[in-house]
Amino acid sequence: MRGGAITMVSQACKFVLQTGSTVVLARLLTPEDYGLFGMVAAVTGFISLFKDLGLSKATVQRETINQAQVSTLFWVNVGVSLLLALITAAIAPAIAWFYDEPRLTTITLVLAIGYFFGGLAVQHQALLNRQMRFTTLSIIDIADMAIGVLVGVVAALMGYGLWALVFMQLAMGITNAVMSWTVCGWRPSLPSRKSGVRSMLSFGANLTGFNVVNYFARNADNVLIGRFWGAQQLGLYTKAYQLLLMPLYQINAPLTRVAVPALSRLANSPDRYRQAYLRTLGAVCILTMPLIVFMIGTSDWLMTVVLGPQWVEAGRLFALLGIVAWTQPVSNTTGWLFVTQDRTHKQLQWGLVGSTLSIVAIAAGLPWGATGVAAFYSISGLFIRTPLLFWYVGQGGFVRTGDLYRTLAPFAFRRPGSAPGNWRFALLG
Repeated sequence: MRGGAITMVSQACKFVLQTGSTVVLARLLTPEDYGLFGMVAAVTGFISLFKDLGLSKATVQRETINQAQVSTLFWVNVGVSLLLALITAAIAPAIAWFYDEPRLTTITLVLAIGYFFGGLAVQHQALLNRQMRFTTLSIIDIADMAIGVLVGVVAALMGYGLWALVFMQLAMGITNAVMSWTVCGWRPSLPSRKSGVRSMLSFGANLTGFNVVNYFARNADNVLIGRFWGAQQLGLYTKAYQLLLMPLYQINAPLTRVAVPALSRLANSPDRYRQAYLRTLGAVCILTMPLIVFMIGTSDWLMTVVLGPQWVEAGRLFALLGIVAWTQPVSNTTGWLFVTQDRTHKQLQWGLVGSTLSIVAIAAGLPWGATGVAAFYSISGLFIRTPLLFWYVGQGGFVRTGDLYRTLAPFAFRRPGSAPGNWRFALLG
């Protein structure tokens, strides 16, 4: 409980910083700036999935782990991160060609630097999480975001335009790596082939595979909207989605940080594990569902107040995406079950199915632009992907499909017609 409280306070601080930077930068930058940055981020974000290789979760999940194993995993992460930086630099011209936007070449080259620093901190962060040093992790999180926001806002005020977003992301990554090394105290030794990490690499490979296919589904909308409808529509779409997910992430991230090590320690006690998960799931419902319904109903007002009048067109996109966001925090918690029960192979199988359904929905809505993509993606998520995910989770492990629905049901429509009413208000005006 103490760990959860600490991380929630940390996320509240980060939310204030992120919201403040969003309010300021949205008035200093244009939708096109965000769209151009989103074009690069859709590609570089995919590449960055491989710097971790799921090995941070492997370090946290294992019941016992030694110096040789962590050191070997560290050098794997560093080597892969360096390779990813070189690959990103090599494909920078191709990204610019794909979007027919020459400015993207230099942006991609600069962002590639961040991969190396990210790889340096993977195992240090994992060890801090394994040791449940949540106060230390929270300080690092707040510091790297504060420094990143400061760099971004100063750059925007100095007239650097979309480069403010690039500098902000790079500053956050470097700060995180430096602080993680400083406070963790652990130092790697030379790697060893006999360290016994093969099972951990397999665990991480399955988790990485899931992240890869999930990333395709989560970013296919950005790539396709940017390619066929341009930076303006992509900027409106990505900013609407970012603002919608921002408060949800502030809730889910600290819970995930605490839940994964805690549930991993309960993996040998199925009843205690199930009770702990369902209590946490109930808390997620209480914290997120009323908030999402409110945000959907006030979408136009939120866009104008938070981002400014130039973003008012994003209001309908915000409301449409809110349909699937309503259950997304609950769906996110199912990842805890796969990871802490060492079922990442099953998570990968679901990822292939769920991602395919998402991409089909995005492609179906593309002829109607960003609005069509948001509508098709959200409706299919609420009525097809989420029920299938709940069914799949219940086919093994300690938590059944019925447990998920029984926990979710009391929060779904607390007042008759409240959620549908807010959706109609937001979508129809």
